[in-house]
Amino acid sequence: MEPKEGPMPQRSLGSGSGLPYNSFVDSVSSLTPTAEDKEKPAISPRRSYVAVAVLCYVNLLNYSERYTIAGVLPDIQTFFDISDSMAALIQTVFISSFLLLAPVFGYLGDRYNRKYIMIGGLSVWLVTAAGSSLVTKSYFWLLMLLRAMVGIGEASYSTIAPTIIGDLFVGTRRSAMICLFYICIPVGSGLGYITGAGVAHLTGDWRWALRVTPILGLVGLVLLVLLCPNPTRGAAETPREEVTGESSYPEDVKYLLKNKSYVWSSLGVTATSFLTGALAFWAPTFLSRAQVSQGLQLPCVKEPCNPTDSYIFGAVTVVTGVLGAFLGSCLSRWFGKRIPNVDPLICAIGLVGSAPCLFFTIFAASKSITATYVFIFFAEMLISLNWAVMADILLSIVIPTRRSTAEALQISVCHLLGDAGSPYFVGLISDAIRKSEPATHDWSFRSLQYSLVVCPFVAIVGGLFFFVTSLYITEDRKALAKLVEGAPQPQQGANSEPPIELSNKDKRNPKNNVSVNI
Repeated sequence: MEPKEGPMPQRSLGSGSGLPYNSFVDSVSSLTPTAEDKEKPAISPRRSYVAVAVLCYVNLLNYSERYTIAGVLPDIQTFFDISDSMAALIQTVFISSFLLLAPVFGYLGDRYNRKYIMIGGLSVWLVTAAGSSLVTKSYFWLLMLLRAMVGIGEASYSTIAPTIIGDLFVGTRRSAMICLFYICIPVGSGLGYITGAGVAHLTGDWRWALRVTPILGLVGLVLLVLLCPNPTRGAAETPREEVTGESSYPEDVKYLLKNKSYVWSSLGVTATSFLTGALAFWAPTFLSRAQVSQGLQLPCVKEPCNPTDSYIFGAVTVVTGVLGAFLGSCLSRWFGKRIPNVDPLICAIGLVGSAPCLFFTIFAASKSITATYVFIFFAEMLISLNWAVMADILLSIVIPTRRSTAEALQISVCHLLGDAGSPYFVGLISDAIRKSEPATHDWSFRSLQYSLVVCPFVAIVGGLFFFVTSLYITEDRKALAKLVEGAPQPQQGANSEPPIELSNKDKRNPKNNVSVNI
């Protein structure tokens, strides 16, 4: 269980089953933080910023390691002599374990010491990621098994780390820190392409590319142990108090499913995940085949393969990721006061705007590589508008005691229906198209080109999901604010839901304990 430095007032947000999100409010003056509390944050600002820096560093390594495989995919296909669909299974197996374990870590993260959970998961990640580099040619199945085990570490970290940031900051500072954390996704992904392809080219062995991030990860593990705190839940919203919950897991899930903003935004995140998963895995290979089709590059028949496309695509991913996430966060702050539902609108515009850019990217590749990279740049930048904003949406509509569960369920759904299957789905279509005509290098490019056409349509669907989210998010945010601030409760009708109990327990002075039924 979570160790505490001393007795601390607790704000209990336990629930009864069937509680609708909008009824989570009441006027309880004793639950509102006092001015003295607000002047004494549980964790100093300096320590909070250091913690965010550590979490960002580890997140950078997580995504760098994940996309190292994509950076050396032609080498892996040549080494194991596997088809497009079999190559995509490497990513599918990893994402599948990730999504299956995320709810487990979400449940644990809402109830136990989050720091210890992340340390354990990261340790497993380091061992299995390094072990992936030791697989020999006749043991492709072992490579997939180890990639599945890498998902254990990422599930523990990706589920819990954003909730810690949410408990360290509030308001615009939280948005800025979340932006910084999620900028690490495209930056880490881009660095994964670059370092993977670069190390494989320098050493002549793709397996050395898989050993870089585990070495750097050891540093991250030490920093996590020494510098990352385990803040009390809801510390940013309710200084000097701990928000606790006694609800069961089915009650948590039921609460989230009744939150319309959470449900629709999760579907939007799923579409984004499908889109980015397919592009991130196949784009370097697609660009390489395009150059072979145009006669600008020789086909790869022996490793190491030409790393140029991985370098360029990685650099584009880094630049567009930083620009897009920063721009999305700035738009959210600039228009947030005038347009309360601006966050999901930003996500909707980003995805819908990326659709034509993706379409031109796919078909420009057969004529001009330069034009292809231009369209890729704008497509990725528009998609990257979403990274920080999507996370901020979740933190602003879910109570602190259920944020890890909310993160976990969203991760599971978005990966199950998103990037767990999208690389394999695209690879499967590519293989099916390729078999319809005699095998040539040009037809290999064309088959992958036609299979990627699914991406622009998914972008449009995702934009529609976020647009629907914008219709509900204002009211859901107000409901959460009323709960945290102790605003007056609206009148309930005769058919109101079962009550819940909010309790403010002071272990140092039991006489001050307050219990109010809602």
